[in-house]
Amino acid sequence: MSEKTKRHKALFDASKILIVLGVFDGYSVRLVEASGFKSAAISGAGASESHLGWADRGVMSYKDNLEACRAITACTDLPLTADADTGYGNAMSVHFTVRGFEGAGLCGVMIEDQVWPKRCGHMAGKEVIPADEMVQKVKAAVDARRDQNFVIRARTDAAGPLGIQAAIDRLCAYAEVGADVLFADALLTAADIELVAKSTPKPLLVNMGLGVRSRPTTPLIHPKKLQRMGVAAVSYPRMLSTSALRGMMNTVDVFKDMLDGDQEVDRDDLQVSFDDLNALMGMDALDDLVSKYTI
Repeated sequence: MSEKTKRHKALFDASKILIVLGVFDGYSVRLVEASGFKSAAISGAGASESHLGWADRGVMSYKDNLEACRAITACTDLPLTADADTGYGNAMSVHFTVRGFEGAGLCGVMIEDQVWPKRCGHMAGKEVIPADEMVQKVKAAVDARRDQNFVIRARTDAAGPLGIQAAIDRLCAYAEVGADVLFADALLTAADIELVAKSTPKPLLVNMGLGVRSRPTTPLIHPKKLQRMGVAAVSYPRMLSTSALRGMMNTVDVFKDMLDGDQEVDRDDLQVSFDDLNALMGMDALDDLVSKYTI
């Protein structure tokens, strides 16, 4: 039982709502840590897009995901949760999936009840497996962990295809077999969020997506309002990936305009400095290692 997993699990029972930013590479996880956040979650969508170059439609395999998560975890002290999609098979597969992510240094894992190949929870056309099948997956996940503070987050996507009551019933069933944190994705109204929070027995996490830009699915709600609704944690899985892409697009546009003209452009508002980049990415630690072992 590690101090890191113990500290991470306790965050979901704190009096203040937990803010969980989605990370997807070394840049994003180092930025979140440097900004003072207490934990983060590795976005499955972000990992698929940034590491494989494909949207979140079930292209990324267990091995792809595990390798990406292992590398991200290795460059930070933040407690991280992995997105294990549907667990990559049946309940037996979930056993080995959880063991793999726990062994890679993660502090928790999320497993969802979609049919494979899954898709982003805010895409149309989602389907879910039978509730009883997912219950066995959650039970397998709980039984597989070696550290009892390793957080099992059970997600349901049933609200869209089956209705809000079906989502509540599923989350209650997942909690009964040991899920530590519950997550109903793509809830469409504030009233639905509050109803789920009041109707489920374990800490509830909700997804606020892009964070500072609305979507046609779940409405943007401030964390303080969510806390008053009874929500324990709020995630922003796509905020940093969409912001990074917008930043690159803005710079490419300026660069293309420069190429069309004949004058150089110097825009420090578009890019961080070389020194700031190196500072964020651990250059001081590398210099210390070189000094320590220099003959």
